[in-house]
Amino acid sequence: MEILIITGMSGAGKSLCVKYFEDIGYFCVDNLPPSLIPKFAEVTLQGKSPIEKIALIIDIRGGAMFLDLMPALLTLDVMEIKYKILFLDASDAVLIKRFKESRRMHPLTQDSRLVEGIRQEREILKPIKEKADYIIDTSCLTPRQLKEAIIEHFVEGKLFKGIIVNIVSFGFKYGIPIDSDLVFDVRFIPNPYYVPELKPMTGMSSDVIDYVMSYPESRTFLNKLVDMVNFLLPLYVREGKNQLVVGIGCTGGRHRSVTIANKLCDRLKRKGVSAVIEHRDIDRDNKGG
Repeated sequence: MEILIITGMSGAGKSLCVKYFEDIGYFCVDNLPPSLIPKFAEVTLQGKSPIEKIALIIDIRGGAMFLDLMPALLTLDVMEIKYKILFLDASDAVLIKRFKESRRMHPLTQDSRLVEGIRQEREILKPIKEKADYIIDTSCLTPRQLKEAIIEHFVEGKLFKGIIVNIVSFGFKYGIPIDSDLVFDVRFIPNPYYVPELKPMTGMSSDVIDYVMSYPESRTFLNKLVDMVNFLLPLYVREGKNQLVVGIGCTGGRHRSVTIANKLCDRLKRKGVSAVIEHRDIDRDNKGG
């Protein structure tokens, strides 16, 4: 039996996760009181038709009961029942934006401001985040990208299952992604921005892709980049790293970085690596390429 504990910040996407894990064959239980986890696992194991994959969504909605989570996990350890923990996170700014857009109240803001509720929740969740086997930051992920990340991470047949690679294309003029582990500058590639017919397009266009990849230095760089990431991944897994953020930057984040980031993602996926793509600045004003 495989038990996955899904927890994390309120507003980080746990409700969406329930649907996605059901889609890939998990039996999901939302908001189970943590103190009942050991008994639930015991009863499930004793059933005539044991459930193979279970996802338990546990969060701060349970109030003081959430504090029972760590003791419950210790009980599972004593019972020698294996489990993994997925922690969903997002930046404070994104969480605030999501709560304001949804007009929902944060579970800890009955007597305080939203910012203070988020701060309190981070403090309460700190021990479980440190214990997590997987951490997914949903700050820049669309629902579709979150689903892709879950499929890549939890569906059998993937290599390097302990780590997910987030590839982010960006424009240096808008700043380097603050959570980047590796950053690569592709401004050495001739800029499609200065080709009139390519300027209004993006690196998703076949014309821009053909232009960028027509240069030998682009192809050589991509090959070396794929080799480097493939070399590093098992070393990062060995050291316990569960997420690698690779930033690919050009001037404006619309042309060269988008093409190279997509190519890198495709090449890694073909090798069985769990990879998710994000084009941070592709929809910004077309100034700089």
